[in-house]
Amino acid sequence: MTIIETERLMVRNFKPEDWMDLREYISKERVMIFECSWDSSEESLRKKAVEFSSGNSFWAVELKSTGKMIGHVYFNQVQPIESRTWILGYIFNNDYYGNGYATEACKGLLEYGFGNLCIHRVVAKCSPENEPSWKLLERLKMRREGHSIKCVTFKKIASGDPIWWDEYSYAILAEEWPGYDSMICKINVI
Repeated sequence: MTIIETERLMVRNFKPEDWMDLREYISKERVMIFECSWDSSEESLRKKAVEFSSGNSFWAVELKSTGKMIGHVYFNQVQPIESRTWILGYIFNNDYYGNGYATEACKGLLEYGFGNLCIHRVVAKCSPENEPSWKLLERLKMRREGHSIKCVTFKKIASGDPIWWDEYSYAILAEEWPGYDSMICKINVI
């Protein structure tokens, strides 16, 4: 199990028993307003927690002080793998908004990625209407690279017609990451 320790958090691989904390925030409309709908039943989230715990794409964010999981970060390599590009995403329990936890967790993962995984570029996307999310990306020193119009849909109105949303695209290169010059990252060339 990989654990990234920050000042206040443990960012770690999921465990099957995380389903209860996951359910606590996935079932909140305020949290999921910019996300696709999830089945928040116990059975479904037990399966999700097991699925998340079997890979390295979903990272549980746990408060060091209490051991409570307060959110998660998605951090995964995109294809082709030769591009050494990863995508970043996050969902946090709104009971913990405004404390800088999401920024701290994402910063820890970016530090780990640039220093240990030899990542070249990290990308992220969010709705222009989700100001806290794009402000978080900017606090991470990510650069807004684009604004796509009505390109995303995963919710429908009562008639069944899709709701289309705009999307901001953000990115940061390894050499733009603070302190990258002092990191040692070697790539195995075959």
